[in-house]
Amino acid sequence: MSQVATLLKILQIKEQEMLDVQREHAATIEAFESVATRLYELLKKKESAETTYEAYIQETTSIENILEQMNYIDSLNKQIISVQKAVNRARDEMNIKQEELTSAHVEMKKYESIIEKRKKEHAEIVEKSERSFMDEISMQQYLNQKGGTYG
Repeated sequence: MSQVATLLKILQIKEQEMLDVQREHAATIEAFESVATRLYELLKKKESAETTYEAYIQETTSIENILEQMNYIDSLNKQIISVQKAVNRARDEMNIKQEELTSAHVEMKKYESIIEKRKKEHAEIVEKSERSFMDEISMQQYLNQKGGTYG
């Protein structure tokens, strides 16, 4: 049973590792959502700016306003490209942490399985020993009875 105790201690360590990875994974999800929200907001601004630009072109608006709107759209495009890279990095990090979490979970389940197997084996050994002991007692009682009637 000392093997099971050792395995239980290892299981506790694996469970703690899994909890740590879960927290890290949750943090990467939060970071991804934050950056993705920033990208979404920039895309909305760009869409609005393009709508305004189209309206300027349709109306009689000064060239300065049209150029200013074009520059604003260009600026948004540069920001969008930068944030898209950040989103991709955050997504990659989130996926890495997901893989680590899955791996930690599998590792923990392996130890749980080994522990259950060892407990079952131990129970079978105890049961076999008890049956053997009961057989021995029965044999002794039988021999005592047989010896008592003829002796």
